[in-house]
Amino acid sequence: MITPLVTSEWLNENMNLEDLVILDASPLKNVSDKQAEFKNQVITGARYFDLKNVFSDPDGPFPNTFPSTEQFERGCRALGINNSSKIIVYDNLGIYTSPRVWWMFKTMGHEDVSVLNGGLPDWIKKDFETQTSHRPIQEMGNFSCRLDSNRIVDIDFIQSNISLQDHLLIDARSEKRFNGTSNEPRPGLRSGHISNSVNIPFERVLEDGKYTSKTELRQLFTNIEVDERPLSFSCGSGITACIVLLAAELVLKNDTSIYDGSWTEWASLK
Repeated sequence: MITPLVTSEWLNENMNLEDLVILDASPLKNVSDKQAEFKNQVITGARYFDLKNVFSDPDGPFPNTFPSTEQFERGCRALGINNSSKIIVYDNLGIYTSPRVWWMFKTMGHEDVSVLNGGLPDWIKKDFETQTSHRPIQEMGNFSCRLDSNRIVDIDFIQSNISLQDHLLIDARSEKRFNGTSNEPRPGLRSGHISNSVNIPFERVLEDGKYTSKTELRQLFTNIEVDERPLSFSCGSGITACIVLLAAELVLKNDTSIYDGSWTEWASLK
């Protein structure tokens, strides 16, 4: 099953797969009016992955800070996740927070994880089974982390890369935010972008809540002249960067990483 994306049809046909774990990573706050359509609807058997409160560092200075291995292990075990689990992640916006969770598991050394392409909206559109609450956890899991530090970079790395250009930095924010012609959503945060970075707004890799075709994705990366260098991704706070990273994983062979502090950290400290 180790593919970055699975379809609703595939998941519906494999609901009884041994060690299958379905994680609902939907944001707790309203990101879009569309979320109201799916209130109190979850995929049957799904467990709630609380990205904001359980799987982000509570002591981190910036939003959505990557957790410690101990925190991540503790949260996964409490959800009944094992090292043998086959994980499918979805969210109620189609594709929004689920790639972040996919990337986190990959970074923590768990390879058998996929994103449900189209998420809950597509699942409901196909008239597949839902329920009104998440699955109760029956027993603790044995999940253990094997951190791959190459999948995450920090502000010092980004600073040195401005001149070295060993990695290509791709910013997933909107074009106006990237160009500094619209204000950042966080009060007091300056506009603009990191020097020598390029822009692929995350919306451009999606259509109707799903990833666009591989042909279209390849063209997007061709347009910004991607070469064989590793790719690092940033955004406002590390969420939508993962959407574009996953798009790259679908069509490119480059190594990839996330600048976890993203523009929130950079604009606050630089």
